[in-house]
Amino acid sequence: MTRDFKSKVREQFGRTAEGYVRDRGFATGEDLVEAVRLLQPTSDDLLLDVACGGGHTALHFAPLVRSVVASDLTMQMLKRAQEYISDEGGVENVTFREADAEDLPFPSGAFTLLTCRIAPHHFPDVPRACREFFRVLRRGGRLVIIDTLLPDDPEIAEFYQTMEKLRDPTHVQAHNEATWVTMVEDAGFEVQQTKILSKTHDFQEWAKRAGLNREGIQRLNKFFVQSSPKIHDHFQIETFAGEVESYTDRKLLIYAIRPNKK
Repeated sequence: MTRDFKSKVREQFGRTAEGYVRDRGFATGEDLVEAVRLLQPTSDDLLLDVACGGGHTALHFAPLVRSVVASDLTMQMLKRAQEYISDEGGVENVTFREADAEDLPFPSGAFTLLTCRIAPHHFPDVPRACREFFRVLRRGGRLVIIDTLLPDDPEIAEFYQTMEKLRDPTHVQAHNEATWVTMVEDAGFEVQQTKILSKTHDFQEWAKRAGLNREGIQRLNKFFVQSSPKIHDHFQIETFAGEVESYTDRKLLIYAIRPNKK
């Protein structure tokens, strides 16, 4: 499954790279502010940004560290990220590397900081990726992972999983907070802090960014509109004349450290 699936991921994000690069919701956000606050980057730090997407996290951190390696599974996404960072200007310490999060092509202990933002729900094997994050961070290295939070309520969780797969077939699995903490700690990290952040999405922009055609958007819209009152309340679904205008989900930020003794 993994090889064929990752080919699908490359195809999907190669096709939709432009939309992700241009999405301002990735360029800014409370999650980026919190990541900087917790990681406390310095001019001595070497940062790896895993699954960098459009390059927004890499660009945000670049002025604060010695160097950034922006890695992604999809070469077309990397090319667009490189163009984006070059067009934005002001930084010259970002390099780009094609890399699988579950098999990182970097030496052990090569980095002091690692970020991975809004990507792990596309990973077939998140525990393996976490072990790779641990390996490439040197002792005392700091980690921030940010991803969509799976609700604990089974009905709401099922809705979330279904709607994500309707939107993007490369979505694998979101996880709740307890599962995330377990995976990170099992990889060897010491979790220092978690924080839950809300994010409101413009429905049309969110659906189109994943490359859905008109029929796909209509099918997804119907799925939202016909969901239960509990779902509408949890995701704060806003509609007008039968069309979904926005919804709000939650992101989980995990800040962890690789212990000095390991």
